[in-house]
Amino acid sequence: MSPLYARHKRTTLAIATAVAAGALLSTGLTTSATAAAKAPLAAAPAALSATAHVSLIQQAQANTAETAQKIGLGTKEQLIVKDVVKDNDGTVHTRYERTYAGLPVLGGDLVVHTAKSGRTEGVTKATKATIKVASLTPQITPAKAEKQAVAAARTLGSAQSTANGARKVIWAGSGKPVLAYETIVGGLQDDGTPNQLHVITDAATGKKLFEYQGVENATGTGKTLYSGTVGLTVNLSGSTYQLYDTSRGGHKTYNLARKTSGTGTLVTNSTSTFGTGTASTSSSNQTAAADAAYGAQETWDYYKNTFGRSGIKNDGKAAYSRVHYGSSYVNAFWDDSCFCMTYGDGSGNADPLTSLDVAGHEMTHGVTANTAGLDYSGESGGLNEATSDILGGVGVEFYANNPSDPGDYLIGEKININGDGTPLRYMDKPSKDGSSADSWSSSVGDLDVHYSSGVANHFFYLLSEGSGAKTINGVSYNSPTSNGSTVTGIGRAKALQIWYKALTTYFTSTTNYSDARAGTLSAAADLYGSSSTEYKTVAAAWSAVNVS
Repeated sequence: MSPLYARHKRTTLAIATAVAAGALLSTGLTTSATAAAKAPLAAAPAALSATAHVSLIQQAQANTAETAQKIGLGTKEQLIVKDVVKDNDGTVHTRYERTYAGLPVLGGDLVVHTAKSGRTEGVTKATKATIKVASLTPQITPAKAEKQAVAAARTLGSAQSTANGARKVIWAGSGKPVLAYETIVGGLQDDGTPNQLHVITDAATGKKLFEYQGVENATGTGKTLYSGTVGLTVNLSGSTYQLYDTSRGGHKTYNLARKTSGTGTLVTNSTSTFGTGTASTSSSNQTAAADAAYGAQETWDYYKNTFGRSGIKNDGKAAYSRVHYGSSYVNAFWDDSCFCMTYGDGSGNADPLTSLDVAGHEMTHGVTANTAGLDYSGESGGLNEATSDILGGVGVEFYANNPSDPGDYLIGEKININGDGTPLRYMDKPSKDGSSADSWSSSVGDLDVHYSSGVANHFFYLLSEGSGAKTINGVSYNSPTSNGSTVTGIGRAKALQIWYKALTTYFTSTTNYSDARAGTLSAAADLYGSSSTEYKTVAAAWSAVNVS
């Protein structure tokens, strides 16, 4: 799980995501990206039907033994297909998880790139180390690993006294692969955010190796708080209207009515109009539900029309949304375990965290979890957060083109989470929030992931819009560069295509900033050519944030 922003002492506001991802907030996409989707680039992802997608996965799974041998894996290793992306030119990118002697290899994920002819063109690996351990017999007990995990969770405010068991794994996320235990502790963190802390413990020494949060954030009318009056796709059941969108994978919006667990009650009404356009402290108020349903609707359409992606898992099935979570909960989160988005009502239960960029941000954590699976810690965690800001925040907000919430490069500008009208994050100069990094340094990975994300957010702004002063949709920006260079942007539509392709075909669970530079350059070469202006600008934009 992960918050929309860093929590410091927990007296500040936080926006959480759930199982496998980061936090809330981001901005959007333009109509130019939609135009690009109508005339797809050869190396862009092809739009596949759910049946075709499943068929590719089944075919890849049937050939895992042959693939493992072809790419040089050991006899104790096996591959498990996670996803398959097929480009318009026939190139196939197959993402695999790995096992060793039957044990999951965490940090062992990889992507095999195969030409239309069937020739393997390359492999992108989360780790370059050979997977091999001397012994599969632990030297410490599972109970010791569980005790350590519970202690770590308590520092986040969890009241849990027991863990959900410890399983043996191979840890390959850093350095030499070792036999380890993975322990998960649930409960709640001290701000009310669900806890799903994963702790990796060396099975020989008992040393904690790694930890990360798993909780990362009929036609009707919605009278929303943030996006004005919007059209919603609802379902008429008898004489009752439901916030149930059967045209977009079956997305449903539920009311938790201040609870912190369970699914809640499906939001219904006697008419097809949901919400009043104003906030209320009542948990029966439907305005927050209207905002959440609208955000899910726009995010689904954005991914479908921009990248040919049908739902978070690209399987045509929708997640669901829960509103009115807890009491005065100042956060929102994506949870991969329930495959759902959850929104709190903010301070005093009067400011629900259901703005459009928040919805896009949280659902994009789901996309990341089901593609690259970027570990929510260190530099990969910063890239995870930035991906939600870039694709989910910026991308969705510009795509929706809503006059009540125009697209911008500000994160969380509508929800007033700071209490003074300022945004949560700024992409043109991330340090304007007081904590985020404008450029890379050797200590960036030590920052909270919501602040280390600033490096990628700044890169994306420079790639899209370039450096210097400019005004976009009425918002003034002035983006500096760490090396004093002048960067001329390639436009947001192309920048989004490059980031999405890198995420889905070149990023892995352990990708750091140096890897991200390499991955986005590979994506730019695939889409536009290695001698193109787009490729050169990707390189220039990374150099401008000190990533080489």
